[in-house]
Amino acid sequence: MKNFLLDMDGVLVRGRTPVEGAQGFIDRLNETDRRYLVLTNNPMYTPGDLSHRLAAEGLAVPAERIFTSAMATASFLDIQKPGGKAFVVGETGLTTALHGVGYVLTDIEPDYVVLGEGRFDLEALTTATRLVHQGSNFIVTNPDAAGPAENGIVPAAGAVAALIQTATGVEPYVVGKPNPLMFRTALNYLDVHSEDTIMVGDNLRTDIRGGIEAGLETVLVLSGMTDEADIARSPFRPNHVVGSVAEIDLD
Repeated sequence: MKNFLLDMDGVLVRGRTPVEGAQGFIDRLNETDRRYLVLTNNPMYTPGDLSHRLAAEGLAVPAERIFTSAMATASFLDIQKPGGKAFVVGETGLTTALHGVGYVLTDIEPDYVVLGEGRFDLEALTTATRLVHQGSNFIVTNPDAAGPAENGIVPAAGAVAALIQTATGVEPYVVGKPNPLMFRTALNYLDVHSEDTIMVGDNLRTDIRGGIEAGLETVLVLSGMTDEADIARSPFRPNHVVGSVAEIDLD
């Protein structure tokens, strides 16, 4: 009985359209009592928000089956410095997760500057840059350089983090995929072991690389951003390659 970590975009949905067979796969996981989490680098939304979004798109995934980079970041900071202070550049998914572990959000001598995703306000970024320069530790929820929008791409956390790093000379610690920390925190949340868990993703650089480094069996689906030519050029390979989650055999 294998457990599953599932990437969201490219595995379960493409944009706002469910991948064909995705709900059937979720149903099969539920019917066979598999433990699973939808694992996303998106820190903007709470699990409840994402569950609602998926439901609106035709996928029934309860909030307790969703784990975000914001949650992993909050867990990491709670271990590093319980009850600490953070200046946050991000949305409610990140602030809610940090409040949930007892963090105070402030610009007065914070222990950490935490950068997530969202509408990047110049004043907030200037404050974050000054606080990092003054000695606050620098944490980023995910490494993504760009994200999709209706009219094209938009700068994401990785690109904005590079701005602060260039200005301060301070390299951030990045929590989200492919950092094995993200996967291991999710495994702890799910209360399962890496030897009994499969990572399913569409991105070789984040999902598959991180899964391999965390000791997971990996499945690459070709329903997202990766094609077979990309696999041939990659120095690391998944254990299995399938067209979509609909082709994954649970027997």
